[in-house]
Amino acid sequence: MRKWNPLTSSLVLLGVFVGIMVCAPLLSAARVSSTAITIVNNSSNEIRHVYLSPAETNNWGSDQLGNSGIAPGGGTATISGVNCTSSNIKVIAEDDEGCFVYQIVQCSESVTWTISANSSRDCGN
Repeated sequence: MRKWNPLTSSLVLLGVFVGIMVCAPLLSAARVSSTAITIVNNSSNEIRHVYLSPAETNNWGSDQLGNSGIAPGGGTATISGVNCTSSNIKVIAEDDEGCFVYQIVQCSESVTWTISANSSRDCGN
């Protein structure tokens, strides 16, 4: 029968701890899915900015369009590689009058959101 060695036990516990710390980020990254969101602008206003947020919060990220816009009357833009940590994501579009249109979309392989002339706009009123 082997004698209990505290150093060996400590090294085994340290190895288990390091293994958990290395694997934990990999496991959480495996749960993050990626999607592409295509925005079709059928409204009469140019979309100047598009932001993304978790569906349950208003913590907007950076402008997804950069220096480009989405032309009115059928212009499109696709945002690729959108990381989804839950099943839904909020897409926020700001038009050339400073009004916002919101839509919660499902995170799937690809999503299309069509903004129409009848879409409800939030103009800060």
